[in-house]
Amino acid sequence: MTSSAKADALVNRFLEMMAAERGSARNSILAYGRDLKDYVAAIGVIPTEAATTDVRRYLGQLQAKGLARATASRKLSAIRQFHGFLLSEKLSTSDPTQVVESPRKVMTLPRIPSGDDIAKLLKAADTQLQAAKGRPAAKAQRLHCLVTLLATTGLRVSELLSLTLRQAQTDRDMLLVKGKGGRERMVPLATSASTAIAAWITARKEGNGVASTWLFPSRGKSGALTRQHFALELKSLAALAGIDPSRISPHVLRHGFATTLLEHGADLRAVQQMLGHADIATTQIYTHVQSERLTATVERFHPLSKKR
Repeated sequence: MTSSAKADALVNRFLEMMAAERGSARNSILAYGRDLKDYVAAIGVIPTEAATTDVRRYLGQLQAKGLARATASRKLSAIRQFHGFLLSEKLSTSDPTQVVESPRKVMTLPRIPSGDDIAKLLKAADTQLQAAKGRPAAKAQRLHCLVTLLATTGLRVSELLSLTLRQAQTDRDMLLVKGKGGRERMVPLATSASTAIAAWITARKEGNGVASTWLFPSRGKSGALTRQHFALELKSLAALAGIDPSRISPHVLRHGFATTLLEHGADLRAVQQMLGHADIATTQIYTHVQSERLTATVERFHPLSKKR
C-alpha cells in the first residue's frame, strides 16, 4: 500500500468513527474529510509519522494563501481531533498538534435584522399568501410557514428543512428537534408557529403534492426542500418587503430570534437551550450585540453623550 493510500485509509477510519460514535452530521463529516485530505496531501508523510514542524508548515502555507483565520482555526481543529484519534487508537505514539497554537480568532458580531425588518418580512409573506390562488397558494403557504417558524423558533435552516411530518403533528406546543452532533432538544412553538404549521399541512394535503415523510417535501433528489432553494425564496420575499435581499438569510433570522429574546429579558441559559448551542460562549456573542445597540442608543438620545 502506498503512503497516499495509507493516509487516506487513516482519514477514512477517523471519519467512520465520527459518524458511528459521535453521530456527526453528514455535512460535518464531508467538511472534515475535505480538510484532512488536503492536510495529508500537503504534509507528504503518513499522518502517524507527522511531526509538529509538519503541522506548522501546513498552517504557514494556509496563511501564505491568505486564508481567513476562522477557516485556518477550523482546519486546525479537524487536524487536532484526527491526531488525537490516532493516538487514542494507538496508531501513533505522539500527537504533533499538542504544542501548536491556534490562529488568533477575531470576534465578529453576527448580522442582526431589526424588528421592523422581521415584521415587514412576515407581513410580505402574509400578503403574498392572501393574494395567491390555486397551486401557487400552496407554495405561498409553505413559505409563510417556513418564515414564521424561523422567526419564532430560531431553528438552524438544516433543522428546519429536515423536520418530518410526524414531528410537526406530534405536539402543537413543542417541537422535538435533532441538532448538531445528534443532540435532541425541545423547542417551544408560539401560537403563530403552530397555526402556520397546521395551515401548511392542510395546504400540503389539498395540493396533492409529493407524498413524503418530510414536512417540506420536494421533487428533487434529496426528497426535502433544499436550503439553496429556500434561501432564494427568502431573498425574493425580502425584495417584495422592500428589504435589501443581501441583509436577509435563514441564519440572519436565527440571529434575530436570539437577540429579540435577550432584549426582552430572556435568560442566557434558556436561549442557549433553545438555539441548541453546546457551549454557552457561542450564545454570549448576542450579549455583545446588545451592548453595542445599548451604547448606540445612549449616544443617540442622552444629552450628555451627544457630540457638541
